[in-house]
Amino acid sequence: MQTDHKIKASEVATRDTARLNPDDNVVIALRDRQAGEQPFDVSAPPANSISRGHNIASVTIAEGENVIRYGQIIGQAKADIAPGEHVHVQNLGMGAHQQDYDHASTNSLMPEIAEGRTFQGFHRADGKVGTRNYIGILTRVNCSGSVARFIAEAAGKSGLLEDYFNVDGVVSIVHGTGCGMSGKDEGYATLFRTLAGYAQHPNFPGTLLI
Repeated sequence: MQTDHKIKASEVATRDTARLNPDDNVVIALRDRQAGEQPFDVSAPPANSISRGHNIASVTIAEGENVIRYGQIIGQAKADIAPGEHVHVQNLGMGAHQQDYDHASTNSLMPEIAEGRTFQGFHRADGKVGTRNYIGILTRVNCSGSVARFIAEAAGKSGLLEDYFNVDGVVSIVHGTGCGMSGKDEGYATLFRTLAGYAQHPNFPGTLLI
């Protein structure tokens, strides 16, 4: 099976396909292709036009052979597929195949960090560290969603933040539930667990609940 190769700097600007895994026998068109255009990383040009995001066979795929994308089986060839051919519903089907439930089998340990690493962040009182410094406006119910948006918009337009160089902005977090819902079921618990998560997010030094 064809494997990917290292890309030279001169190839980056002209590369018009993507191979998601070295084991893939298809590549993905990064732009709409006309018939006869030679794709990068494919030995033959397509006979028909191929839309952006669709699969192109990079090698010959025999009838019944697995089609591999992301390093995973996405189907079997319903007929012989030539390099450069569009791989889609007309020649791709599903059939019996060996299931492999292994996962993370190719993971390897990351190299040890020889020296301390730092980043620009914001220490919070609970020990967490944020990478942003936004004021959050949360809504208890969907009825206050518009109000939250208006407040965030007004804060941005009024010039209020010009006196607070360390504040990145004001953002509203709205939702479509709350009003009229039961206060005892799973939906209610999920809503307030989510709101609590936002309120305690390290990127929010403070929040306003409406």
